[in-house]
Amino acid sequence: MRIDISYFSMNCRSEVLEVSVEGRQVDEAMLALLHTILLHRSTGKFHYKKEGTYSIGTVGTQDVDCDFIDFTFVRVSSDELDRVIRKAVAEFKDALGNSGSDGVGQISVEFYQKKKSRWPFSDECIPWEVWSIKVNVVNLANEQERQICREKVGEKLGEKVINIVEVINRHEYLPKMPTQSEVDNVFDTSLKDVQPYLYKITFQITDSLGTSVSTTMRRLIKDTLAL
Repeated sequence: MRIDISYFSMNCRSEVLEVSVEGRQVDEAMLALLHTILLHRSTGKFHYKKEGTYSIGTVGTQDVDCDFIDFTFVRVSSDELDRVIRKAVAEFKDALGNSGSDGVGQISVEFYQKKKSRWPFSDECIPWEVWSIKVNVVNLANEQERQICREKVGEKLGEKVINIVEVINRHEYLPKMPTQSEVDNVFDTSLKDVQPYLYKITFQITDSLGTSVSTTMRRLIKDTLAL
């Protein structure tokens, strides 16, 4: 399978989501969005009968109720995948808390293909889609504000999930289904019960992402209190 590097460098899709949450909501909000993306970028395990002929297993799903947000999201029912995502989110939350900044950061999931290189060079990873979630942590004054934030963040997450599904349902580039010898160039085959496209999760902590989302959340809370 020949991969045109110039195509990817020019056509890697980039989507940006922005959310504003209370500190205790960071885990659940990130898990909801990342799991939604991975749910739609995963397949069942491939079972090859012979080269070029295969069947695809089913992907189980399960509902997850949030504790600090009025929201329920759907994830792949793979404990292995869940552990990987939770580990990345926990590291991101810890970095946010230890940054000494205003609780602003970004976590991203990048989908890529591998291009085999000749020895002694390592394989090249060529991204074809990147999702970035900009996060701003707000400080709330009392339990009344927390309850309002619980509801508003749930509403916003619902909007983001719909947005994710709409974007993913567009007829845009996806890697071609690989032959058995090339499946590891396109999919993560290390999990026993699901097969996501190759991906990596990274994050950064910064105070330069802007405060528009935080300001919007504070205004929503203030307007609700005034009712």
